[in-house]
Amino acid sequence: MSPATMQMKALPQGAGDEVNGAVKDAVAAEVASLVDVYKWFHQNAELSNKEEKTAARFASEVRAAGWAVTEKVGGTGVVAILKNGEGPVVLARIDMDGLPVKEETGLPYASSSGAMHACGHDSHLTIGVGMARALSRLKDRWTGTAVLVGQPAEELGMGARQMTRDPKLKELIPQSPVACLSIHDFPSLAGTVGVCPGFASANVDSIDITIHGKGGHGAWPHKTVDPVVIGAELVLALQTIVSRKIAPGTKAVVTVGSFHAGTKHNIIGPEAKLQLTVRSYDDETRQRLLDEIKHLAMKISEAHHAAPPDVRASEEYTPAGYHDPALTARMKGVFERLLGKDKVYDAEPMMGGEDFSILPRYWGVPGLQFRVGGARPNHDPGIALHSEFWAVDPEPTLQTGSAALVRGMLDLLGKR
Repeated sequence: MSPATMQMKALPQGAGDEVNGAVKDAVAAEVASLVDVYKWFHQNAELSNKEEKTAARFASEVRAAGWAVTEKVGGTGVVAILKNGEGPVVLARIDMDGLPVKEETGLPYASSSGAMHACGHDSHLTIGVGMARALSRLKDRWTGTAVLVGQPAEELGMGARQMTRDPKLKELIPQSPVACLSIHDFPSLAGTVGVCPGFASANVDSIDITIHGKGGHGAWPHKTVDPVVIGAELVLALQTIVSRKIAPGTKAVVTVGSFHAGTKHNIIGPEAKLQLTVRSYDDETRQRLLDEIKHLAMKISEAHHAAPPDVRASEEYTPAGYHDPALTARMKGVFERLLGKDKVYDAEPMMGGEDFSILPRYWGVPGLQFRVGGARPNHDPGIALHSEFWAVDPEPTLQTGSAALVRGMLDLLGKR
């Protein structure tokens, strides 16, 4: 079922704005320590599914805040639970992996491991720790069960599935959460948060195409079936799918990210390999894109008298992130009253992928991943996520992100 058509139950009403001052105080008391924690995570970035030190430090910090912690769920995943009487279950998810990027920020705490938190998961980890500490401090303000998930391998689009397929997850969380929250840093001004209702991130499909030609000497091309020519024609034809076969205004992307063929100047090789990333929002558009890609690859190869190509879509794709509009509007109001209306903005949907979307789908509940600004004033707009120069401004990012996540959790947990 499409997330846009899921029937959502009425969400519980938790603590009101009377807790705003207490939330700010609880977070402010932790900020100096959180900056140190952030610097450790930043300096010790690890790649997807190798987050051993990262997961251990995260588990240790959350355990020290009084939560019951289980490690190695779905690989290196961490599940932390704080029970505080009867009431709803609310889940927050953060991701833990870095990227294979050589850091060039020049920071004194820069990573030197060859991995880098160029997508800001170091700030996510630290905001998760800040939320864990603050909810423990504020146990007299709420009831229910808070769940904090530290997820591996978001950058591969597979960590959420790894965790949901591990039987330990259901054992640890036998009662379905009423909602799932998450955060993502963004190169907007630190101290701000953004929310986007409806589709906010895209379906992500990876396609591998192998074109089968007939190799030979570059001086006698008429005796070959040149896969480079077929591939080049296909690359151009693929650009017509969005512009001519999808209704104008429909969000869709087909990008050829890799094209490999041949070994030498005067040799026509027997095959060419293309790698595509395909982005969409709704299920119908996604299927149309996949069908058209295969159709074009087959017919262009046929036109050049080549054998049928191999067109393989990844068995599992990252589904689009859909933010329930009612939950999003509710959280926007909560954040505005906590931080001020000038600190909360309406975020634009993007074609990037995020496997947080799997968790609310898994439980059939509303979800929201809100954006936490991390940029310093006068930030260079050319430095964005996945850049070797990206790092958040720690103090305002951690303070704002932690306070917003705590306040969002309290709004959904039971009111004491």
